[in-house]
Amino acid sequence: MTARSIGLVGPLPPPSGGMANQTLQLAALLRGEGIDVETVQVNAPYQPAWAGRIKGLRALARLLPYLVALWRAAGRVQVFHVMANSGWSWHLFAVPAIWIAHLRGKPVVVNYRGGEADGFLSRARRWVAPSLARTDAVIVPSGFLEAVFGKYGFATQVVPNIVNLERFSSARETQTGAGPRLLVARNLEPIYDNATALRAIVLVRERHPDATLVIAGSGPLREELERLAEELGIAGAVTFTGRVDNAAMAALYRNADVMLNPSLVDNTPNSVLEALACGVPVVSTHVGGVPYLVEDGRTALLVPPNAPEAMAAAVLRLATEPSLAASLRENGLRHVQQFTWSSVRPRLLAVYQHVLAIRAGTTAVSQP
Repeated sequence: MTARSIGLVGPLPPPSGGMANQTLQLAALLRGEGIDVETVQVNAPYQPAWAGRIKGLRALARLLPYLVALWRAAGRVQVFHVMANSGWSWHLFAVPAIWIAHLRGKPVVVNYRGGEADGFLSRARRWVAPSLARTDAVIVPSGFLEAVFGKYGFATQVVPNIVNLERFSSARETQTGAGPRLLVARNLEPIYDNATALRAIVLVRERHPDATLVIAGSGPLREELERLAEELGIAGAVTFTGRVDNAAMAALYRNADVMLNPSLVDNTPNSVLEALACGVPVVSTHVGGVPYLVEDGRTALLVPPNAPEAMAAAVLRLATEPSLAASLRENGLRHVQQFTWSSVRPRLLAVYQHVLAIRAGTTAVSQP
């Protein structure tokens, strides 16, 4: 049973977040395999546009067209592939997609990607379980999420994230300044703790006064973080780029000496994989799925969350130990090869094949 048409349900840029970029990339890759992909966008622009400015009306203005789009797509495609996250995103977007596909007799693959899965499932398991019971497969991008779901009695399969190595390559720019060039590639939201990166560079600049920091992302905390940079006396050393699309991110990685990931909660951050693909050493917090993704001292340096002193010390270590930085770059480039489309493709297509075979009553196809 070969998949010829997929209903891909998920967010699309803008903004350029990890799930939105993965949805966009996956649609293009599946089409490259000759599969007809119908994208059902969960964050489609409000129609009419003014409805998005009225609190209380916004959810309804987006939900009704979304439900219609789901119903129509379910009548045309063979399989629903649903990009899912925690909280209200699960209830408002994943649940309707699962049940509409179920009502229309189409198999559903839920691709769960939220780093806050443990807390979400502990609070909402009894609400989540009935919908998961109507899915045909649950795939997750990491062993971390596989373990979390298993803790609550849900079986999953690991299908890793995909990194575009044609876009994110190790051709790096030469450094013109004396200090380390640091990069954070996370949106400006509380769970990503960009404030720790700001406090870390203050400490780095005590040893390297020319050190700079680029924070690439958008979000509600921008003004607060800009004020913090002013208070810390580093506003001139910090650049807030605002929203950056996935294609433009490659140049930012190539201009960086170290990528910082100060996140408090995480699963399989694409920014870490993209940095590795660009040959940039990574200093990340030791949270969630990050230790499943990289190995401390081999493919990245891991530090405790909310610890700017430890993050700064790791950056300074890389600056004073070029052999360590070179080793992290070389190991990272090898490690990221398992996240290419050629590596992920057979695993994902086997999932589609399996759920179609099960719905057709075929037993010849074994579980991938």
